Amino acid sequence: MSTYFRRAFSYRNFVLLRSYALYGHDLSRIIETPINICNSDVNRVFSVPVTNFIKESRRAFAKGRKSKDEAGVSTIEVPPDVGPTIKANSISQMEAAIAALLTELNKLRTGRASPGMLDHIIVETGGVKMSLNHIAVVSVIDPKTLSVNPYDPQTLKQLENAIVSSPLGLNPRVDGDRLIAAIPPLTKEHMQAMNKLVAKSCEDARQSIRRARQKAMDAIKKLYSSLPKDDIKRLEKEVDELTKKFIKNAEDICKAKEKEISQG
Repeated sequence: MSTYFRRAFSYRNFVLLRSYALYGHDLSRIIETPINICNSDVNRVFSVPVTNFIKESRRAFAKGRKSKDEAGVSTIEVPPDVGPTIKANSISQMEAAIAALLTELNKLRTGRASPGMLDHIIVETGGVKMSLNHIAVVSVIDPKTLSVNPYDPQTLKQLENAIVSSPLGLNPRVDGDRLIAAIPPLTKEHMQAMNKLVAKSCEDARQSIRRARQKAMDAIKKLYSSLPKDDIKRLEKEVDELTKKFIKNAEDICKAKEKEISQG
């Protein structure tokens, strides 16, 4: 409506000036002469200079065009690609679950000697508690015998006491500046108890991997409004494939441990 009135007044000004020019009137006098606009309701007369009227009409029209141009400018925000970050976090958490599983399984004594089976033993020396692998080197002499070589021979007695006190059931003997630990054969009851611990450790690893999957899926759900549906489905599928891969890895590790226990 405002555009219509502006155009109407502009056309009126053009016709007014053109008619005065055709009939030989002095345009300079007309432009400087006020226009009397009568309001019939209140019988009052307003004087508006023609020059100002034309200038204001053109200025208002130009201002409207300018705001239209400015309104046409828009910015598009492109969401960042957070898919690789979500996958990387999932892989890190699942790898941590596998590492924790290996640590737990190494604590279990089987019929075969393994240097990692003593790593979890805590030794107190000089009023400080440390893991055995921080103060001694454990090596395999044969499939049934371990050698424990301390960095400081003065800690030999503390190492012996810690190994005897552990639930592994080992009785090492002193051989010069080292300890020799023979691995006794497993009883049937011991094998059954070890297999139960392996099954529990495997289930704990599965749960940790599934929690990592759930965290990834929760992060993906927050992207529903910013990513295409196909990208969301692809990312969910990749996380599911990672979950299956790591769960299978954990189960294979536990099966190998059970086989090792059964062989005594």
